Amino acid sequence: MKKLLITGLIFAATSFGAHAADPGSDAPAFELKDLKGNAVSLSSLKGKVVVLEWVNFGCPFVKKHYSGGNMPSLQKTAAEKGAVWITINSSAEGKQGYMSTEEMAAAAQKHGVAATHFCMDSDGKVGKAYGAKVTPHMFIIDSAGKIAYNGAMDSKGSTKAEDIESAEPFLKNALLAVLEGKEVANAKNKPYGCGVKY
Repeated sequence: MKKLLITGLIFAATSFGAHAADPGSDAPAFELKDLKGNAVSLSSLKGKVVVLEWVNFGCPFVKKHYSGGNMPSLQKTAAEKGAVWITINSSAEGKQGYMSTEEMAAAAQKHGVAATHFCMDSDGKVGKAYGAKVTPHMFIIDSAGKIAYNGAMDSKGSTKAEDIESAEPFLKNALLAVLEGKEVANAKNKPYGCGVKY
């Protein structure tokens, strides 16, 4: 009985400490500046499907999805279908992955980023509001402002780009389902990657 009680308490504590970004919940509001200095707020994107991607170009799991063009390709697909893609870097100043705005813009160009917006979240407020744990950690917000997806890019948590083709594309499948007004299968799963450097 004691064991069950302790487990229950741990579970309850974990649940209590969980963030609001569970599928079906209201997406936490935010406002960030993109690399061009423009304000990007969730409220201004009302009625749009929004993809949030946490990034750190020094992370091999991120490199996996950029080196072969997988991430930029999905970003372009999202844009073509009317979705807004926001790439976010939450590395704190002085931590691995942090860059100045100018350096980040150059890195984004080098990696072929095709996101609608690339935003800096150096104080980590947005990352923590969403409970972003790793890079890449992916979220989809539906047109009603609800979290529709919280999880990994795909089913193979490796750093090998060659694994992408044989992996189940969780994020892509979820995005297409949301855009088509269908229910998202596997709407929450464990993301893989490098820890966000808050």
